[in-house]
Amino acid sequence: MIARVWRGWAPAATADDYQRHYETEVASHLGRVPGFRGARLLRSADGGEVLFTSVTYFGSMDDVRGFAGDDPDLAVVEETARQALSRWDERVSHHEVAVDLQGP
Repeated sequence: MIARVWRGWAPAATADDYQRHYETEVASHLGRVPGFRGARLLRSADGGEVLFTSVTYFGSMDDVRGFAGDDPDLAVVEETARQALSRWDERVSHHEVAVDLQGP
């Protein structure tokens, strides 16, 4: 399994807008991607902004390409997200999931 990690920052005033976008539009899009295995959106205060870290899981790098296109390291940031965020990573990182622990 592949974990795709990306970060974006939002002003406190629009952070909830970004979170709603992720919960609705991003979730809908990802749910239609073959090989999508799940996602987590992490949120933390970062000075006067809110830092979001998105971790999405795919079965393989071919599945990642099905989502991201020919350059899988390029971030996918939709216009709605761009309006809520102040800045974001243009590139993402991919990691092979070595251990996947599940809670009870």
